[in-house]
Amino acid sequence: MRRLAWLLSILLAGCMQGEQPPAAPKVAKSDAAAGKALAERDCKGCHGTDGKGIAPAIPHLAAQRESYLVAALQAYKAGKRNHAALKDIAAHMTDADMRNLAAFYASLPPVAAAAKAGEQLSPYAHGKALAAPCGKCHGADGNSQTAGIPSLAGQHPEYLVTAAQEYLNRERKSATMHNVLPSLKRRDLESIALYFASQQPAQRKAPGFGDPKAGEPLTAVCGGCHGAYGVSLDGGTPTLAGQEPKYLVDAIKAYRTTRSRESMREYVRGLPDKDIDNIAAFYSVQPSRPAERGETLVQELMEKCERCHSAAAAEAASVAVPKIAGQDRDYLIMALRAYRDDRRESTTMHRMSLPYSDSIIDSLATSYAAQPAK
Repeated sequence: MRRLAWLLSILLAGCMQGEQPPAAPKVAKSDAAAGKALAERDCKGCHGTDGKGIAPAIPHLAAQRESYLVAALQAYKAGKRNHAALKDIAAHMTDADMRNLAAFYASLPPVAAAAKAGEQLSPYAHGKALAAPCGKCHGADGNSQTAGIPSLAGQHPEYLVTAAQEYLNRERKSATMHNVLPSLKRRDLESIALYFASQQPAQRKAPGFGDPKAGEPLTAVCGGCHGAYGVSLDGGTPTLAGQEPKYLVDAIKAYRTTRSRESMREYVRGLPDKDIDNIAAFYSVQPSRPAERGETLVQELMEKCERCHSAAAAEAASVAVPKIAGQDRDYLIMALRAYRDDRRESTTMHRMSLPYSDSIIDSLATSYAAQPAK
């Protein structure tokens, strides 16, 4: 089971069992005219009296759900959301003030979506375009046919990005990688990793060295981290199944000297070369599978977002969930990163956002920002 799909299925199940966003406060009778006066006094400097954020990363409030705006103000007042100015403003508001302000902004017509909310190229397509030079060594689809060169097909994207960072920091030795990687931005690396993670690993024949059958019992310790038969369920731990065998031998031996993983070093330090050959032979012939579905990932994630954020879902669930279609792109990026990094309080959003790289968050934000607000 793919890690991201597995996580999302668990989280969505948790959502149904009570891991919901905060319950929408019951909005009593409000006075939008009084709310407009409050907006003129306290809010127009950032949100305007038309409800449009005056700069990138400032959210649009126009036509936002009234219940969500009230819940957000209450969260600032209670110190559950961190923004110095908003905490100070909310601290001096009564419940009636919050209802009135929310009613005013909710009554405004929505802000028109930006005509061009930024590049909407998917991270998968972007990665595929950038990955062409990598294919010269790692294989066009990430299945290496060169002894000593690792396969990238089906590998966890998080691990691939971590490995790239280790080359950049010179923690791993490779003149080629040291020369190529500095030209790539973080989002480029994430996109390339997503592309290769989505490719089907090829089934390998037994290598010309080692004994796969003899290697199997030697992998009992390895399976605790790398998964049964070398298919890892942890995004930070590499899958070994289907890997190029000479690369596996070289990598295992490198932990004796140059690679800095103390747990690995302790285990491989006493392994005879023959055992290492057998372990590599065993893992190289194990079947593997793609770690992600990069081509459809963003669309699938948006469909899951709609389970809470669509008008029908929010109304039926009676929870304080914001409208996000037509919202400012930079604000959406900032908010999703804050949830992912546990800097903004929401158990559900933190767990839902945890697997997302910046490239995926950017693509989600861009897609929603380009939609017409309602």
